[in-house]
Amino acid sequence: MHKSQAEKREAKRKAFGEFLRSRRERLMPATAGLTPGVRRRTPGLRREEVAQLAGVGTTWYTWLEQGRDVRPSVDVLTALAGALMLSPDERRHLFILADRLPLGSETLNCTETVPDALIHMLKGMKEQPAYVLGRRWDILAWNAAAIYFFGDFARLEGDARNMMHLIFTSERYRNLLKDWNDVARLSLAMFRADSALYVGDTGFERLTGLLMESSEEFSAWWPLQDVLQQPSTLKRILHPTEGLIEFEYLNLDVSQSPGMRFIVCTPRPL
Repeated sequence: MHKSQAEKREAKRKAFGEFLRSRRERLMPATAGLTPGVRRRTPGLRREEVAQLAGVGTTWYTWLEQGRDVRPSVDVLTALAGALMLSPDERRHLFILADRLPLGSETLNCTETVPDALIHMLKGMKEQPAYVLGRRWDILAWNAAAIYFFGDFARLEGDARNMMHLIFTSERYRNLLKDWNDVARLSLAMFRADSALYVGDTGFERLTGLLMESSEEFSAWWPLQDVLQQPSTLKRILHPTEGLIEFEYLNLDVSQSPGMRFIVCTPRPL
């Protein structure tokens, strides 16, 4: 069942409040230039301290954390980001959740079709594994090199043909990744950053719910609210016949298909 626009807006406000709270509880008073004062019952800053640092009312800030139907301005969001000492990726995430960046839910109902030119490029790449991810990190297309190094994605169906699902539920994929723990945490933070554009979408909620139930690590790390944008990274795999291989992953946006990513994996000498 599809959610109404009102339900999606409510879900986004809730996600915005949860993210604010997670960053507030992470920030220590000394780091923010405040004296610790009396013993604190909860970690991090108090709501009134964040409100004071950002120059907003405590009640109004509390409403934001509670997911009330209030709409902060760009100036207020900038002040909150400064008060909470957000990283550039966290700042972008905050603005997306507040609907202050372009591109969002209007792309949800668009069919994800990989452009023919991209399919031709995939087939022409013989030495570099490459694949295309959709907005939900579903694996939409891939080349023969990707099959050789990572497995045949065609054998997966439904939610299983999804990169997050593979990383967190596939024992084979876990064994393939030499540094699974680091890769999984990095991927989760990148996925959460991407998913901010689609808060309230039933497909995303179904996937995250499934992963919360099937992966102890995902259920422990997802509530931490970590976000990251990283266009390239290094990953090492333990291939059953090729041995240890290091790849540089390059993450490219597909301009004519919002939310679609072209992933190219270039082998590097060890």
